[in-house]
Amino acid sequence: MSTIYTPTRPTQTTGLNRRFSGALREFWGELQDRRKRARLRADLCSLNDRELMDIGIARGEIDYVASNRNSDPRGIRSVG
Repeated sequence: MSTIYTPTRPTQTTGLNRRFSGALREFWGELQDRRKRARLRADLCSLNDRELMDIGIARGEIDYVASNRNSDPRGIRSVG
């Protein structure tokens, strides 16, 4: 005598897993963006005033540039 087991598909668990993995992916992406901004901010802070002037950034604009990488700090043009 043999017994055959058929696997059941948990419908609710699959939906929860999908939402959890989506939230985890979003969190991971935000974490990576935050680390990139911190690295950019550290790199810009390590430059001297002359080097910052050469690339068109004042020391007071470093935080803005690191947080808004797709725009010009003076609003002249959009990058990207």
